[in-house]
Parts: sequence; structure tokens; C-alpha cells
Amino acid sequence: MASVKFPRKEFEKHMKLNPEIEKKISMFGTNLESISENEIELEILPNRPDLLSLEGFMRSFKAFIGKHSEIKYRIKANEKNKFVKVENSVSSVRPYTVCAIVKKLSFDEDKIKGIIDLQEKLHSTLGRNRKKIAIGIYPLDKISFPIKFEARKPEEIRFKPLEYDREMSGREILQKHPTGKEFAHLLQGELYPVFVDSKENILSMPPIINSNETGRVTTSTKEVFVECSGSDLNSLKKTLNIIVTTLADMGGEINAVEVRYDKEKIITPNLSPDKIKVSLENINSLLGIELSEKELSKLLPKMGHEYSKGNVSVPAWRTDILHEVDIIEDVAIAYGYENIVPEIPQISTIGEESEMSIFKKTLTHLLVGLGFDEISSFHLVKPDEIALAGIPEKYRLELENSKTEYKFLRPNLMIAAMRTFAGNKDNEYPQRIFEMGTVFTPEESEKSGIKETENLVIACSPSNFTEIKQVLDYILKITGLEYTLKESNSPGFIDGRTASIIVGKKSIGYFGEMHPETLRNWNIKMPISALEISLDDLYSLIKNQPK
Repeated sequence: MASVKFPRKEFEKHMKLNPEIEKKISMFGTNLESISENEIELEILPNRPDLLSLEGFMRSFKAFIGKHSEIKYRIKANEKNKFVKVENSVSSVRPYTVCAIVKKLSFDEDKIKGIIDLQEKLHSTLGRNRKKIAIGIYPLDKISFPIKFEARKPEEIRFKPLEYDREMSGREILQKHPTGKEFAHLLQGELYPVFVDSKENILSMPPIINSNETGRVTTSTKEVFVECSGSDLNSLKKTLNIIVTTLADMGGEINAVEVRYDKEKIITPNLSPDKIKVSLENINSLLGIELSEKELSKLLPKMGHEYSKGNVSVPAWRTDILHEVDIIEDVAIAYGYENIVPEIPQISTIGEESEMSIFKKTLTHLLVGLGFDEISSFHLVKPDEIALAGIPEKYRLELENSKTEYKFLRPNLMIAAMRTFAGNKDNEYPQRIFEMGTVFTPEESEKSGIKETENLVIACSPSNFTEIKQVLDYILKITGLEYTLKESNSPGFIDGRTASIIVGKKSIGYFGEMHPETLRNWNIKMPISALEISLDDLYSLIKNQPK
């Protein structure tokens, strides 16, 4: 979820707030978090980045409540001298860019704040914290076309970054500038990407920072150059569409820019709608309602779409419509979930929650009550994580044709816990986490050759043997089981400060303190204690204990 705040005064220039409008805002799928004298706060779902600006929200919400006419944006043809040349040097760094020019703007402080907020929200959502997409907006009168997008060695890059009055090299920016330090991990190679104008002025070093001289938009700025750079061309095009339509809704005029690659040229932005076919039968079947073709043609425009005879034209700024089922979700929102009458299915069986599920839910409530946060990790782990965990070859289950860096089925949940601590080593302490999930081990007796077990991992930092044992005591006391400890040598733990957990004659898990060498290998700064037990074994023992 993304939380956005709009100035109430600006919001009410479009529509006055009243109980009916407030209700419709929530029914649109954008929770109304709070309303104050000066501000309105909404919660926007991650799949609707086009709603992150006031202009984008109003464009779609007015259509939803039937107060918006058909939206058509006009793009003026690109001028011949205004093009961007993408050099081959960026192919291994940030290979793509899309660009636009927007003229006839009239900025005030609220509009500048709104476009900066939109830029940062898009960076963190669609852009995956700038890794996938970076956005730059520049005053057009400060730059000279044509522009080059190229990669240079860090020492060959020199410009004044935003908020600085002296030149810095590319490497200095990553080491000394606050934004540079925050995103330095995104530029680890020998070359850094830069946008450079025809006078050799550096506009920016994406995804880090704009130039203080050519990249600062003010209230006197009337025309802007917009670029989006990154690794996924389709996502870049959608992001650019969101930005330029927002600027157009502020009164701007969109102008196309030619982007020249080595073997092709593209003109951006392109606001032509996407086309998706839908079936009225599928819509009614999935939603459990009986819509007619005429009713459907009235509902889809409420979500910004055009519809004719099974064909839907999807606005170019919608990033979330990938399949017919996404259109069906929009139909449900336009129809109103409150208007869908729930029915008990006509089947001969009655569903109920499994006992194991109830048991896991009870444990979750107990651990949350003890101040632990629940995490959820992938079933797959990386080769280096398998090595760090000291998993013997015979217990490693590698995928044959993995398309990602995650290549092994996880043999335990401890790896995920360590990954979480490593990724949050600079965040506030104490950190107390737990996870319940499936782990995988080779087992010849199974048809698949793989045994799946439900496990529980609990970990604390900073912590010690005594603290994690207290957690174990509490859990087993609640379940009514008695246990004993047996000294063990669990990989990654300190000898003499780790033990197996024995219930009856069965070992159900282990716990202890992490070895300092293990912490160093994972680049973790604080001591950790942890336990991992088999939920399957624990549940079986509870169920079979004498009444």
C-alpha cells in the first residue's frame, strides 16, 4: 500500500467532500485514511500507481462517479532537432530510456510538490526503489538538444548534484551526497549512466541525482524535459505515460521526443490504448451476476475504459491491466461489491478450517503477543545462502532450469531468518521475527523423492541462549508438552550453546546462539539466538498426548 496526502484546498477545487463522496472514495478501492482541515490522506493499492497524484486520482475517480467526460490527450509531433541518442555503452548498465517534453505549464508550490511526490512514489513502487525505473524532470530552457544517454567512468563524471554548490565526481556523489549514499548499491560496476546535452552539460546520473544547474524545476519553469531510464522498456513507457498525463492535467501540452537506439528509433510517449478482449459469459460466471451487454457498456467507462462488442480499450497509463481477469475486477468495482449478494453454494459438503490451520493461527497469536513480527519468504533460496548455511550436498535440492538466482528448495527456515536480519542490519533493534512454512528434504520413500515438512523458526536479535529458551518454554507450556534438552552441534551455532529439543523420545528441533563467524559471513552486526522446530511433529505430539 502507498499512502498519499493531498491538500484539501486543491482536492475541493475538483469536488466538495461530503459523506456520499467519502463513501464512494472507499468503494473505489482507495481507503480514506483521514481528513483534516488542511489535508486528505488516501491509501492507494500497489497495482494503481496512476492514482498516486491528485490529478491522476481525480481523472479516474470522476469517471467512477460519472462526472467525467471521455479523456483524450493530444501529443504534438516531435521536433527534428529534439532527439535523444542512446549509446551502446549503457547496454550493460541501464539499457533503456523513454522521453517527452511538456510545454505551457504553470507551476506553483503545490504542483511542484505534487509532481515530486508522484516521482518518488513511482520510484518506490513501479521502480522498485529506483532499481527498475528512475525518473528525471528538467527545465527545458536550461538544456540543449540533442541529448545523449551514455555510460562513463566515475572519474569522468563531474557536475553539481542537487542541493550542492560544488562539483563532485560520480564516485564522490555515491560516497558523500545523502541521496548518493542511499542508492550507491545500484551503481556497482565500472561505468555510470549519465544524460548529457549538446553543450556537454550533465543533466543527471540516474538513478541517483539530477544536476543542480540543469535539473531543478521552479515556479518559473514553463517547459520540462522528462526521461525515464531503466531495465524494462514496457514499464518505462507506462511510467512516462503516468507522468505526462499528470502534467497535461495540470495544463501542460505533451510533445513527443524521438529516442534513437543503435538499430531502431522510437517515438515516445505513446498514449494509444491497449486492447483486450473480454467475454460477457466469463464476467458473469466469475462474478456470479447476470449483466447484459448494455449494462457492461455502461460499467466499463466508469473505470476509464472504452467498450464495444467484447473489445476493451484500456487507458495507456493503466499498468495493472494484463489479462481479461483484470478487466473483470474493474467490472466488479464499477458494479459495486456491496451490490453482489452472497449465496450459499448448493453442494453436499460443508467446509471448515483444518485443525492444523487452527493450531498455526493459535501459535501466530501467541508469538505476536510476545512482540514478534511474522515474515514470509520464498520456497527457493540462493546457492550462496545454501553454502553459508552449511547444508551438506546430500540435502541440497537444486532446480534443473531455474530462471532466477534462486536455485534450491529451502532445507530449513533459518536461512530466511538470517537473510531478513542481514537485510535489516541498519534498522532499529531489538528485532524479533518468526515464520511458519514448508521446508524440503530428500526422501527416497516419497513418490517425488522429496519430503515436505511444516516448520516454525523463531529468532531474536540482540539475544542469547536464555532468552530463546524462555520463548521455547512458553510455547511448550501452552501446548501442554514436557521436553528435555540434549547437547548438539548444529551448524552455524556456538558449541555448548545449542541443544536439540526432545519430546518423549523424539527430537522435534533445535535452538541456540549463532556463532560469531556465522554472523560475520552473513554481514550481521548483532548477536542472534534462534530456534527451529517441526510443526508437523509438534502437532502430532499434541494430538496424541493423553487426555
